[in-house]
Amino acid sequence: MLFNSYIFIFLFLPLTLLGWYGLNKVRAYKAAGLFLTGMSLWFYGYFNVSYLALILASILANYLISLALEKGLIHRYTEMGLGVLVNLGLLFYYKYYDFFVSNINAVFKTDYNLKHILLPLGISFFTFQQLSYMIDRGRGEADHYGLIDYMAYVTFFPQLIAGPIVLHTEFMSQFKDYESREFNADMMYEGVISFVIGLGKKVLLADTLAIVVNYGFDNYLMLDTFSTVAVMTAYLMELYFDFSGYSDMAIGLGLMFGIRLPINFDSPYKSATLKELWTRWHMTLTRFMTKYVYIPLGGSRKGKIRTLINVFVVFLLSGLWHGAAWTYVVWGIATGIIVVWDNINPIKLPKYIGILLTDITFTLLLIPFRSENLMVAGCIFMDLIKGWTGNLPKMAGTVMNMPELYIPAQITERMLPEGSAVYMNVIWLIVLLAIGLFVLTRANATYIRTQCRNRRFIIPFIAIVFAYSVISLSQVSTFIYFNF
Repeated sequence: MLFNSYIFIFLFLPLTLLGWYGLNKVRAYKAAGLFLTGMSLWFYGYFNVSYLALILASILANYLISLALEKGLIHRYTEMGLGVLVNLGLLFYYKYYDFFVSNINAVFKTDYNLKHILLPLGISFFTFQQLSYMIDRGRGEADHYGLIDYMAYVTFFPQLIAGPIVLHTEFMSQFKDYESREFNADMMYEGVISFVIGLGKKVLLADTLAIVVNYGFDNYLMLDTFSTVAVMTAYLMELYFDFSGYSDMAIGLGLMFGIRLPINFDSPYKSATLKELWTRWHMTLTRFMTKYVYIPLGGSRKGKIRTLINVFVVFLLSGLWHGAAWTYVVWGIATGIIVVWDNINPIKLPKYIGILLTDITFTLLLIPFRSENLMVAGCIFMDLIKGWTGNLPKMAGTVMNMPELYIPAQITERMLPEGSAVYMNVIWLIVLLAIGLFVLTRANATYIRTQCRNRRFIIPFIAIVFAYSVISLSQVSTFIYFNF
């Protein structure tokens, strides 16, 4: 089930809110937890019922290992080892098995069969979430929770499919505080604002920009310098609006249920260095990698060289986390090298020049990230130096043929001389990119919902964005990070 769908907005969400607050109102707290877990499993199983068996098996395996430690049947280091083995083993089988076998076949000329396994939705997220819990259990930093409470933590539907990656301390401290489960109008207000802003980012911006991006990557041989710049600028914004839009919706939904989820984005494109950008982009993944990879490897405690190696390893693993393909590995390696260089030789630049160079660098790194394979990525890099071949008007004429622009397009076609209307499509494309850039420079959703108190402006603005988004839901698309 998608957040940006009629069944979610008008059926699932109202039913879940009514059941949650209704049961808590009569102090049926255990039943409320069971109800929320059941609804979250419905949400997950709506994509594919077969996914339910996998996530339930994963939850049960982790719960039993934790229970064995609680009963004194195993040592805490054994518990940690089993937890890591179960979770990473599951992730490897479903996400990386074919990638590694295909590379073994290519290198050693073997002929092992590929399994062509369908990647279950959200496996990277709920696996990392459980992995963090099992490591903390082994370290003596986490309690053993009841089965229903633990299931609620793992399956809580707002963050189940694409994060944020929530630590057990963040969720359980709120979920088990029964007195705070009463309806809170202020949290509901913040939640609605965050959800609608995220919905608008996804439906009105990301999905529209995706038309430009998909055309460019499907027709990469036809691009020239200017059309490639337009496509990559569109992707820079699409990726952010898509993923931060999901995160805003997830945080908003959490607030509606009285649960504050961690912030996942903090205006990353306003960063003056790539190192800073990664402290503001997908912040819960960065936190996970820092706590469970970087620090155990030694962090910055074992000298400069070891620190730089640890930083590089984190980005290499981050690349693999995003997908089982050499494009992601190359992206992770390139990003790691640049961040390591930034640590070795930090360059002090005026703020706005630093922001511009950082965003350009990040955009170039996104070429292999988005490309189907490294050959396509190489072709797109070559497209950047082709110069002008006249393909920008052709691309704009194709991608800007949108229902939203039908009336303006008809007017301009009749007003302009014959043959000139095609260049209006270039102008519409530039306007679309300018709108995206304008939104990027404004306050983010966190600031709007927590700091901006001008409700006379916010409420009408949110109502308009919600209405426009709902009208546009007929062209529902999944979120980019569902693929990871």
